[in-house]
Amino acid sequence: MDVSLFDYWPAPAKLNLMLRIVGRRVDGYHLLQTVFQFLDISDMIGFRIRQDGRICRVNELPGVTANDDLIVRAAKLLQQYSGSALGVDIHLKKQLPMGAGLGGGSSDAATTLKVLNKLWESRCSTDQLADLGLTLGADVPVFVRGRSSWGEGIGEILQPIELPPRWYLVLVPPCHVSTAEIFSDPELTRDSPRIRIADFLAGSVQNDCLSVVCRRYPPVQEAMRWLGHYSSPRLTGTGAAVFASFEDEVSARQVYKEVPGVYRAFVARGVNCSPVEDDLVS
Repeated sequence: MDVSLFDYWPAPAKLNLMLRIVGRRVDGYHLLQTVFQFLDISDMIGFRIRQDGRICRVNELPGVTANDDLIVRAAKLLQQYSGSALGVDIHLKKQLPMGAGLGGGSSDAATTLKVLNKLWESRCSTDQLADLGLTLGADVPVFVRGRSSWGEGIGEILQPIELPPRWYLVLVPPCHVSTAEIFSDPELTRDSPRIRIADFLAGSVQNDCLSVVCRRYPPVQEAMRWLGHYSSPRLTGTGAAVFASFEDEVSARQVYKEVPGVYRAFVARGVNCSPVEDDLVS
């Protein structure tokens, strides 16, 4: 396969800088308050337009069949919605760990929707793409809109927020956390008081999932404990990744050098605009 024929686009990671569970809908979905921060580290997705209408994933993703892959599902969804007669070959360069709460699958789906909307000339609006994305997952709309945001509802009610420049050290423990398992735990807090953006900016950064995740997944608790020796650690989403913020890259990389080999780790810069936005207008 000649990958030079593919046009590659970024699908960035995100962190949840805080996560409060403030209620529950009648359909069982939890109502949240959260803050989404984009990072300057991404999966890369290559697209090659086909004229025969077929949508083909050209490389394997361990543990994920093509029919279950959010990238393939997003492409088929847009094709059906827009009525496009075109197809696409898709090649994923996976750099973000799966099942870590960094939004990799949701981000991949959003990049697919946005890029194919351009390449197929489907002319869907951002609102239409966000609505399509929501049918794939609650985190997809924030990646479609491409701005660091204050999120409410199930995460789809978004208000862009300008976050101060920070660097992050992210640790990924050697376990995968089941989001469904965490949200079904009877001990999960589901009635946190609502707060305002000003409260978050003043330092209200709790994650209501943390205690349940640490109880069910000791490797996450151990990662929190280790990182706590150097900074104030937090959990992103339901994990498994934990992170700490730093004012500059040098400080983050000094701690990165000490990370035990049991963890996958990386340093990334927080950004307020998804790199996909810049590439789409260039």
